Amino acid sequence: MPALNNLLQPEFVSRLKNMQLRARLVVEGFMVGLHKSPYHGFSVEFAEHRPYMPGDSLRNLDWKVYAKTDRYYVKEYEEETNLKAYLLLDISNSMNFGTTGVTKFQYASYLAAALAYLMIQQRDAVGLTTYDTEVRAYLPPRSVRTYLNPLLSQLERTQPSNRTEIAKNMHAVAERISRRGLIIVLSDLLDDPTSILSGLKHFRHDGHEVLVFHILDPRELDFAYSGDVRFRDLETQEEMPTQPWHLRKEYRGLMSEFIEKLRRGCREDRIDYTLLNTQTPYSEALIQYLTKRKRLR
Repeated sequence: MPALNNLLQPEFVSRLKNMQLRARLVVEGFMVGLHKSPYHGFSVEFAEHRPYMPGDSLRNLDWKVYAKTDRYYVKEYEEETNLKAYLLLDISNSMNFGTTGVTKFQYASYLAAALAYLMIQQRDAVGLTTYDTEVRAYLPPRSVRTYLNPLLSQLERTQPSNRTEIAKNMHAVAERISRRGLIIVLSDLLDDPTSILSGLKHFRHDGHEVLVFHILDPRELDFAYSGDVRFRDLETQEEMPTQPWHLRKEYRGLMSEFIEKLRRGCREDRIDYTLLNTQTPYSEALIQYLTKRKRLR
């Protein structure tokens, strides 16, 4: 078994062979870590056990416990929250950028996989929407364990393409959802912030709770390039030669202003906003999700 810290590091997770393994090991590493951290009070135990009695559903038998004890035990789950979560994953070309060995899209898709795994383990319903200029895939929320396979398969075969139209797709998804739930946005949000906030506000107007994971590459935050650099827009393919040190101060100021506008707008509409970079351990994002979920109980 890899070291616990590795299981939550994006670069290590990217080397695992498939989405199922990535999701499982991230969540298992996270759960073990919770018991050794200040956050151990979070309830992520999925079941208690009691001896099997005639009339109990065989579906709730814990066969792993049986294999160890040679006795039948039934899982008793905590009362369900009836939470319906909708993962909105940005798959536009700008998400293909990465300087740390992990692109923004890889980071976001592995986080989406871990969230889906965790939710279904907790018997919450989770769905997935991917979008660029249009909604490309829409899997409605379900809570059965077998639903994890199509969710992870969709993530596995998805690749970024096309340009970004974030707000347009938020409005489209909001119109499609009939039941209130938790909207989880995973995106670099590289679009007009006023339009993005309008899309997020649509969800709030419809009574949804919203959690935004704003995912950026470290170089997008610090612009710490040296020498002459040629930048290429991943969506338009336009190129521009620059000397980054001439632009660094102004760039950082504009990026800080962009982030602050999104953060302030989210706060005003009671939307949870979390800035992540592609080196941030996944535990930080999962803690934010559990904090949100705990408030919804």
